[in-house]
Amino acid sequence: MEPTVPKPTEVQPSAGPAADPKRGRRSRQHTEEVVRYFLAKEGSSPEKPELGVEVASEGEALIKAFQSKHGVIYTLLAYKAEAEIQGGSPTLVKRPVRK
Repeated sequence: MEPTVPKPTEVQPSAGPAADPKRGRRSRQHTEEVVRYFLAKEGSSPEKPELGVEVASEGEALIKAFQSKHGVIYTLLAYKAEAEIQGGSPTLVKRPVRK
């Protein structure tokens, strides 16, 4: 009698987020998003955030924030609310705003 070795089972790809058409649309929107970086304005606080000078990149924002006395940066993502008609009924969607 030969010893039996269990055969590895095949892994089936899950029908998770990749199969969801809404997820695909969101991921495309995510690539279209433009992140903007701002230093905190003088007198700004977490309770009342105020945007100061805009900088070109996250790295530059981190360096300038570290050099300032506040050390705070804000990232901004802007969207526009639009109505999209699907199946005869309107649905509100967000669209990234370009800089």
